[in-house]
Amino acid sequence: MTEQIHARPDISYGQYLGLDQLLSAQNPRSPEHDELLFIIIHQASELWLKLSIHELSAARSHIAQDDLGPAFKMIARVSRIQAQLIQSWDVLATMTPSDYALIRPHLGQSSGFQSHQYRMLEFLMGAKDPEMLRVHEGTPAHAALLTELAAPSLYDECVRLLARRGSPIAPEILARDLTKPHVAHASVTAAWSEVYRDPEAFWDLYDLAEKLVDLEFRFQQWRFAHLKTVERIIGFQRGTGGSSGATYLARALSNSFFPELFQVRTGL
Repeated sequence: MTEQIHARPDISYGQYLGLDQLLSAQNPRSPEHDELLFIIIHQASELWLKLSIHELSAARSHIAQDDLGPAFKMIARVSRIQAQLIQSWDVLATMTPSDYALIRPHLGQSSGFQSHQYRMLEFLMGAKDPEMLRVHEGTPAHAALLTELAAPSLYDECVRLLARRGSPIAPEILARDLTKPHVAHASVTAAWSEVYRDPEAFWDLYDLAEKLVDLEFRFQQWRFAHLKTVERIIGFQRGTGGSSGATYLARALSNSFFPELFQVRTGL
């Protein structure tokens, strides 16, 4: 019997990756040398954000189904993605205030504050704030953000998992308004404390908790690096698009996605 040989798909590296579209998407609006750097850093960051949303959305679904193994890998992957995003600020910081001053007039009202993917990632991780939807009104992303605002966050699903495993989570936490940020609650702190006091008995929950801590740690490092890069380049000026610039970024650093996981450390 003659073995049939299946022809490989007729597709090149460039076609598979859509390189014609990708590499033609950088369109500087000024003749300044550093504008290409500015564009590429932000475009690359948006690609990493897209992958982060893809991974954490899937991780949330797995946790909701009590299937923690795949979720561990996905959350850990996003932590590594955050390391890439942190490094991107190091590259952007090679732009001096004088360099940026030459391209800033060409940015118009565009601002990273308008990144719907960044907002989607924050909502997914639990930093809910309906006020943040205003800037996206009238855009194609608004409906998706509105849906995510009302959905259980990654952490909400983790708290529900604790309840399914027998932890006495307060009913008001399980039935809370999902459009608002999670606020630390003693019943959730107590549940995580039980996990941390006996890791061997609750190994998968312990592993999940540490994956979440690592995720927040990396995310906050990214926020901090963003803040310091902004301070280095524009100081305390208002950002493009009307944002408060460094002031807004500094305020965000004080907000924890998973507050009880850090409270637990104090009580152990």
